[in-house]
Amino acid sequence: MTATLLLTDPLFLQHDPGEGHPESPARLRRILQLLARAPIAGTVMAQPRSATDAELAAVHSPELLASLAKLNGHSAEIDGDTFVSPDSVDAARLAAGAAVQAVEAVLAGKARNAFALVRPPGHHAEPDRAMGFCLFNNAAVAAEAGRRLGAERVLVLDWDVHHGNGTQAAFWGRRDVLYQSVHQFPYYPGSGAAPEVGRGEGQGFTVNCGLPGGNSDADYGMIFEELLLPVAQAYRPDLILVSAGFDPHRDDPIGGMDVTERGFAAMCTSMRKLAEEVCGGKLVLCLEGGYSLEGLSNSVHACIEVLAGRDDSFATGHTNADARHALAASRQALQPFWASVR
Repeated sequence: MTATLLLTDPLFLQHDPGEGHPESPARLRRILQLLARAPIAGTVMAQPRSATDAELAAVHSPELLASLAKLNGHSAEIDGDTFVSPDSVDAARLAAGAAVQAVEAVLAGKARNAFALVRPPGHHAEPDRAMGFCLFNNAAVAAEAGRRLGAERVLVLDWDVHHGNGTQAAFWGRRDVLYQSVHQFPYYPGSGAAPEVGRGEGQGFTVNCGLPGGNSDADYGMIFEELLLPVAQAYRPDLILVSAGFDPHRDDPIGGMDVTERGFAAMCTSMRKLAEEVCGGKLVLCLEGGYSLEGLSNSVHACIEVLAGRDDSFATGHTNADARHALAASRQALQPFWASVR
């Protein structure tokens, strides 16, 4: 059995959005410290390569690429949330490349599965706009790479507390990439309502479940088991990508959810088992948000344990009435397209 590949690089620590910014280098530093202190058998660490111009251009407009290139080597404010320091654009290019390299390794059978431990994150970056702490959309760039490498159907599942507006925008009118998101709603960036299901050929291939705050491991388990997994199993992807944001953690200072590290491990277990069932285990996680240093590092560590072979199950018991209502709204929106949720 090949190993779980972990891709990271010291350059990611050089991206500095500024003092007091939640997306700080300390996030990744704490993850790496925990992995050094408690290494996980069956994993191998490697340094990634940068994304090529062509790989980035498969998702992003020439105008965005040119504007970010001009910021390389400088400190600047893109919007009220998004800042760059002199190394940020290079770090973002490397983050997108790490996601692509993870896909290459998994599709080639050189890795059992993979986790791109990167920053800056990516899922808010739209085809023509950097925003929400994100410069390039790592998961979308990786999905396009997977398609070029022969994956006819790619699933991108996003469990970050914020909706991945950028990933949704990249694949809104397509059915070769299925985008699924469970997130807090209404919340930044304001998108991700249940009726947002795609357009044209892509109708039904965007799946959104927006939850109010306060939902637990059991609530997320219900959403996975009654919505996300049935649709994904019917879709039968050739490659699964996870936008793995850990800001739904109960200790996160930005999110408003009540998920524990064991809840994230259960989500990861469900994705690993789905990958083993439908696509030979081809699963790649890309780090997105998560701003409690302890909650983030513990949750990432728990998910890497799952990638390496440990199983976790969703908590059972009471589920939130608001979560049940959100689930019902999402299922209703998708019933015209998926018999598995009728």
